[in-house]
Parts: sequence; C-alpha cells; structure tokens
Amino acid sequence: MEPQGRDEGKGPVLHIVVVGFHHKKGCQVEFSYPPLMPDEGHDSNLLPEEWKYLPFLALPDGAHNYQEDTVYFHLPPLSGDTKCVYGVSCYRQIEAKALKVRQADVTRETVQKSVCVLSRVPLYGLLQAKLQLITHAYFEEKDFSQISILKELYDHMNSSLRGSALDGSQVYLGMSPRDLILHFRHKALIIFKLILLEKKVLFYVSPVNRLVGALMTVLSLFPGMIEHGLVDSSHYRPKSSVSEDQSLVESVSGAEEFVSVSVTDIDSSALDLGVETAQPATESSGNSSEGDNHHLKPPSRISPESSESEWETLDPSVLDEGGPQEAPSETEPELPETFDSKPGTPITVQPQAVTGQGGVTQGLVSGLEEDQYGLPLAIFTKGYLCLPYMALQQHHLLSDVTVRGFVAGATNILFRQQRHLSDAIVEVEEARIQIQDPELRKMLSLTTADLRFADYLVKHVTENRDDVFLDGTGWEGGDEWIRAQFTLYLHSLLSSALQQDSERLLADYGAPFVTAWKITHNYRVWYSNKHPGMTAVTPGHPFQGQYSVADVKLRLSHSVQNSERGKKIGNAMMTTSRSVVQTGKAVGQSVGGALTSAKTAMSTWFSTLAQPAPASTPACPEPATAVKP
Repeated sequence: MEPQGRDEGKGPVLHIVVVGFHHKKGCQVEFSYPPLMPDEGHDSNLLPEEWKYLPFLALPDGAHNYQEDTVYFHLPPLSGDTKCVYGVSCYRQIEAKALKVRQADVTRETVQKSVCVLSRVPLYGLLQAKLQLITHAYFEEKDFSQISILKELYDHMNSSLRGSALDGSQVYLGMSPRDLILHFRHKALIIFKLILLEKKVLFYVSPVNRLVGALMTVLSLFPGMIEHGLVDSSHYRPKSSVSEDQSLVESVSGAEEFVSVSVTDIDSSALDLGVETAQPATESSGNSSEGDNHHLKPPSRISPESSESEWETLDPSVLDEGGPQEAPSETEPELPETFDSKPGTPITVQPQAVTGQGGVTQGLVSGLEEDQYGLPLAIFTKGYLCLPYMALQQHHLLSDVTVRGFVAGATNILFRQQRHLSDAIVEVEEARIQIQDPELRKMLSLTTADLRFADYLVKHVTENRDDVFLDGTGWEGGDEWIRAQFTLYLHSLLSSALQQDSERLLADYGAPFVTAWKITHNYRVWYSNKHPGMTAVTPGHPFQGQYSVADVKLRLSHSVQNSERGKKIGNAMMTTSRSVVQTGKAVGQSVGGALTSAKTAMSTWFSTLAQPAPASTPACPEPATAVKP
C-alpha cells in the first residue's frame, strides 16, 4: 500500500480520524479524512496492518470512567516510510438521549467517541488545543453524521502548521517541568538518568492525560529530544499470526546472541565485563550504518546494519579496543579529593543559551537531526521504543525480542502487576519509582553533587509561590529555566566523558551509573562522532565542590525519605511522636485531675485546721450547766 505520509508536498497533518465504541465490535474507526485506505471510502472500518492498534489507542481503556480525556500516542510508519507518526486524540462521551439524530447502532445510554489527529510533526500540545475545540463543537452538533467540521479541521491545520518551525514555544506547549519537579522533586533526576541507561521504564497513572503529560514532560528535559529524537521511536511490528510468529522465531535464531545479551537486559556478569572496558571504539558504532531506516527486524544476514550489532552483543574483543577503563568504585563515589572548587564560592548554575539547536544537521551515525553538541542523543533508536500510551492489545511489546527497551505509559493495572517485564515502574500518582534490581538501584543512587543539583531545582521551584498571578512566569524556577539546567547537566556529563581524567570528573555522576551508561547505544553513537560545540562546554559536574555540613543534612534527608529503612524509621518516628503527644495529653489530663483532687482535699483539710476555736465551744457549756449544784 502506498503510504499517505510519503508525499512531502502534503501538510503536516496526515489524517483526521473518528473512533467510536460499537456495542458488538468494540473500538473501531468510523470516519477518516483522507481515507486511511486509499481505495476505500471515508466511513470504512479497514486499517493498514501497521496501524491495527489505532482504535484502542485513540479510545483508551477505562475511558467510560471519565467524561473527557486526551491521549498522545505513536504509530509505526507505514511500509516505505521511515518516520514515526504522532497521534493526538480527544475523547468525550455524551448521553444517547441528548442526540438529535440517533443512529441504529446506538444501543447504550452513552455514546463514546474520540476525534484524533495523525501528524508527521510532534506538536502535541498545539494539536491538542486545536482538537479540543473542534471535538467540543463536533459533540455540540449532537449529530455525528455532520462531518464537514472535521474536513475543515484538516484543511485549517495543514494551512496553519505548514512550514512552521519546531521551536520550544510550540513543541513544549502543555508540558510543565515546574509541576514535574514540584511533584517528583529529586526523583525527576533519577528518571532522567534511568532513561539515559535505556532501561525498560513504565509510567502508570489514570486518566491518560495525566499519564502522557508526565511522560512527555520528562522527555522534554532532554535537549532536542521531542523535536528531533522520536522519529524512530515507534518502529515495532504488530502482533502477527502463529505462522508468522514461527517464521520470526526462525529468523531470530541466527541472531540469538544479539537478543540474549541485549544492553537493556544486561545482568551482573555482563556489567562486570563493561566495568573492565574503556571508551568505546569509534568504529564500533558503525559509521556505515544507514541513517533513519532503522527497523527492528533482527539481522539474519550480513548487512550494513549488522556492523552495529557488535556493540549490542557486547563482544569483549570489540570493547577492549579502547584500552583499560576505571575499576569499579570500592568506596563511595563522592570522595573529597574529587572536588577542586573553592569551598567559599557559592554553587550556582548559569545556564548556557541554547543557540546551537537552531542549526541542526543530519547525524552521520544516529540518522537524527543533531545540533552542534550531538544532541538529541540516539536513545529512541534501534528498537528502544517511546509509547506515551500503550493499549492492552500492545502488551506483547513488553516481551518482544526485537524491542530492547521502552519508555511507555499505561493505565491498565495488568501492566503494573507484571513487574518482571519492566526495569522500573514510575507511579505518577504517588511520585514513586519501583525498581526491583538492586544493581540498578545502585546505579541510580544520587551522588552528593546530584543531590545538590536536585535540591537547587526544588528550592528555586518551591520558593516565592505566594503571587498566584506571577507564579511560574519568571526565568529562575520557570519551565525554560529548568530545561536549561538539565541541558547544562547533560552537556557537562558528555564533556566530562571526553576528558583524559574522565574518571575523576565522572565520579560526581556516580561510578556505577557512568559504567553502565558507557555501554549504552546512545553513548556509543554519540562518542563515535565529533561535535564542535563540546569544546566550549566546561567539563565536570555543575555542582562539584567540597563537602559541608549542609551536604550531610541533604544526604540524611534523602536517605530517610527514599530508602525503605528510612521510610520505616520516619514512619516509626511520626507514630512515636504522635503517640507521645496523645499520651502527654492523656497523662496531663489524668495528672491534672489527680492534682485537682489533691488540691481540693488539701484545701478542705487546711480549711478544717484553720477554723477558729469558738466554733466548737457551744456544745461544751451545756454539760457544765447540767451538773450545777
């Protein structure tokens, strides 16, 4: 089938689609403009095989619990195309009795429908803002056969968005790092480093708009990621029939080593191998790799892409080409001798102007459009997926052999219950990160410099929040300021990795983390090429420096708030203090009552003793008078 998105002359919006819930057939496409299948009509229910999950993504699971919701989702490219398709869906439900024209298939009390836009540009917030207005107007018609407004939406979006540059003001609309830091606090940095390690990360919360908002806001902290780094993020194969699955297994058998030692599934033995290695060889990233045509089929024959499987199999002969690397840290990574800044100077971060992102060029190895710093990093490539929302029908992707990792969002509890399929589960509601592997927890343990960085962000975000009109509008503590801090953090990390004494400079980021990061795909691709902008970046952690009493307090506070033992101690202390207060009140009341009774008895006794002597004399004269002679 000839894909609709191959014609570069067309606008950024590919299709406007209406998805409804049928009482017998379930979720299905009811309208598409232009038609999803070229030879079919606008009202056809047929879908391209690559987009078979579209109805379940546009109309999310559990949507009947909410009057309206918003979904961001990614679709794989159609055959012959190479780039991800970005979807935004607005869901609403209306009572059937309110409809002016009630069709024959409406048998329930409520009608549930979603209007979604399939686009070639990642303008999530902007598309959502326009789509919400049209969806509201479409439902206000109370006649879903009136589709002229949807065709007008298609024409309007293509005319208004055609030729628009992907700048921050449009791309980041609706994404608030400020709210993210307020909610997750220092854990936002843990999630940031978790994605750098290309682990299997699952976000979980309901409804979907909270889910996709949190996930995409985290990705917006990576410079250039949303603008240019997601084009290969949805290259997966839909679940096929049994016979096709068997053929896939046969084709994978030749690439068994590639699957068994995937970077995302590295165990402790493979990690020990990585610790003893050095900087990755530049040729190991495969300068002969083909840019953006990265499909997830495991290589069953010799091909240009097969050269990149060298780093994915972690062959020791490949890794040892760079010479010896630093040994694993025997002590805490935050050693005083690793900091050389003056103890008297205040630790501040001056974010650099992001001037290099304006001129992007095609990356020779990554295939992504990169700035002069080599960003965005090639994280979401070669089978590492970004799925802001996953339908239950896509559950097989979590264990697919062609998927080496993912950052995905889910609202169905079945995803969260199967913890073995994810390295980390981010529970957005509770701001909690569940990590089962103790080795991974060690890698993500924040160093003292990291804690300073996170504390610096939290303090700037939380202070001066009294003015409701000016809240969040200033530079320091604002959304762009927070993104600038993470950009500086990543620039400094990359610059430190290029230095001769990188072991000393990288110790502030955590030796276990750096060791694991250096065997990831994104680092090897970035390191295999030259990036002129890095010469102007000062190496070393932005918050390196001598220890102080404040660092001890910060570490203690972090440990108490996040470790399981610390939480138990904190809860015990709270329970104890609460019991002491209550007991004190009870004791005070009982002791106070006893004292009152004692005072009453004593006062009575004293009053008895203090009575004058004549008070008892009237009874004495009578016997005296009775015995007179």
